[in-house]
Amino acid sequence: MTLTEQVAKNIIRKLLKGEDYRIEVVTLIDAEFLQFAVDFFKKIVDAKLKNKGITIDWYKKEFRNPNLPTRDIAINSGLNEKTIYNMFNSSTKEIVIDASNEHHNALYETIKNLVDIEHDLDITLTIKFKGVSVDLNISESLIVINTLAVKRAALRGGFWSTAGKRVEKSLMQTLCKLYGVSDKNYSLKIKGKEIEDDDFEREIDFYLVENKNQHKCEVKLMGRGNPESADAVIARDTKVFVADKLSDTNKKQLNSRKVEWVELRNEGGFQRFEDVLDHLKIPHAKLPDDIDKKLEGIFKEIFK
Repeated sequence: MTLTEQVAKNIIRKLLKGEDYRIEVVTLIDAEFLQFAVDFFKKIVDAKLKNKGITIDWYKKEFRNPNLPTRDIAINSGLNEKTIYNMFNSSTKEIVIDASNEHHNALYETIKNLVDIEHDLDITLTIKFKGVSVDLNISESLIVINTLAVKRAALRGGFWSTAGKRVEKSLMQTLCKLYGVSDKNYSLKIKGKEIEDDDFEREIDFYLVENKNQHKCEVKLMGRGNPESADAVIARDTKVFVADKLSDTNKKQLNSRKVEWVELRNEGGFQRFEDVLDHLKIPHAKLPDDIDKKLEGIFKEIFK
């Protein structure tokens, strides 16, 4: 599952209404994680029936098999690819396998020691699938629980990082079309190259265009406590900054550097974009009376 176009539409609708969009991302994370958990449990049942127990040797054979995708090897060992990359400045398959083996051996020893210490505690995880039932003892259960926890954390980090990047272009296009901005007054670029028909999944730079002036726009769906300051935005030559929330300090920084800004979850919300267009001398029309109806037409156009 990816951040689909339908989810992007839902996020944009919520942002334009000044509502929190995060439930859309959380729902996506939940769906992806639960599907992973179900599939993982099915594999556990199959493997348990083929082996006497989920031992370190069995787990290495079934879930750290070098033939598996790199991402799966890392997750099954209790790590994720990003962590491995940060540790070794690389995430080649060879490095992932070595790091995964080392970490999982250490994890197994930790679980073994914990079980020895907490000898009065007993856990049995029962999984049933197609009439077949298997029981996992405390060591086996902890291995499975740890893998699920790592997968959830990896999904959470990945989806939150992706949400803003995927919605940026579509949100800016929607704002422009709501105000009737002509196609000639904005442009999309990938790595400095102008494009006409871009893919929804690709990251782009968005510019408002007034004669020879191209004003770079940036979208950040960040919370008020996000540490990224306006200085970082200015360093990227951003002229228009659209954010979910902005602190008073952020606004003062942006105003002092003459960077136009729009805070979506503020009084007036996205309608401040009209002031931005006026200040940059971008020709535009008035906001339509029926915004929801207008959005339907816009989405059909930009998500075709």
